[in-house]
Amino acid sequence: MPSLKDLKNRIDSVKSTQKITKAMQMVAAAKLRRAQEAAEAARPYAERMGKVLAALGAVYEGQENAPVLLGGTGKDQVHLLVVATGERGLAGGFNSSIARLARDHATKLIREGKTVKILTVGRKGHDILRRQYPELIIDTFNFREVKQVGFTQASQVADKVLSLFAAGEFDVATLFFAKFGSVISQVPTAQQIIPAKLEKSEGEGQASAAAPYEYEPSEEAIVEDLLPRNISVQILRALLENSASFYGAQMSAMDNATRNAGEMINKLQLSFNRQRQAQITKELIEIISGAEAL
Repeated sequence: MPSLKDLKNRIDSVKSTQKITKAMQMVAAAKLRRAQEAAEAARPYAERMGKVLAALGAVYEGQENAPVLLGGTGKDQVHLLVVATGERGLAGGFNSSIARLARDHATKLIREGKTVKILTVGRKGHDILRRQYPELIIDTFNFREVKQVGFTQASQVADKVLSLFAAGEFDVATLFFAKFGSVISQVPTAQQIIPAKLEKSEGEGQASAAAPYEYEPSEEAIVEDLLPRNISVQILRALLENSASFYGAQMSAMDNATRNAGEMINKLQLSFNRQRQAQITKELIEIISGAEAL
């Protein structure tokens, strides 16, 4: 049984930890609002670009001269997994859930006889995936020193992906990230970005049929310019969604840690009080017994 001094030291230690988790919760809550606004602001732009490309991509439907970023290389042998996670931990299962989705996808492709390459964005994803697939990781991006990720960082990742594709290093690229839903909901998501999977909604198709657009310059020229930019936009959206998801997960995790620390303090304090009471009772019994012996 621990002594009163040991219990006192442990109570003080847990109280110090509780102060840290409470402070981290408040910091995450402060950063969450800005990150959430940035993620929500990026969604309409990314979705609208997808719709424009879907409408323009109809020009190449059924044709063999479609751009490779739209139609692909014609093969499905080499897959590039772009795994975007956080730079830091203490966010519950945020990083591990994204890495797990990418790991399961990689395992499935390997079983099918495909070649898998991994490009990690974020230190935590690299640390997790290198335990099982160290030989598959070809490069990693670390933005830990960047306070707020933006188009500059997304362009760096996109340029690397496009250069690998131009060199014939892969046939299909899939982006993994966590889509922000709420403080308690971050959904691991896999999105194919090369070749672009452009889904045109039913309403969009009806609107286009009712009011056809005339493009200047030609549809082909616009598609050739927008396809590489779409890669950067989708990666930027993923990074912003990840940022909001990270702070939401960290806020929730630190809140749970603070509550658990409070419960632990109560239990330790109860044990401390019981042991102190038992020690006082024992001393009183010894004093009374000594007095009666005299």
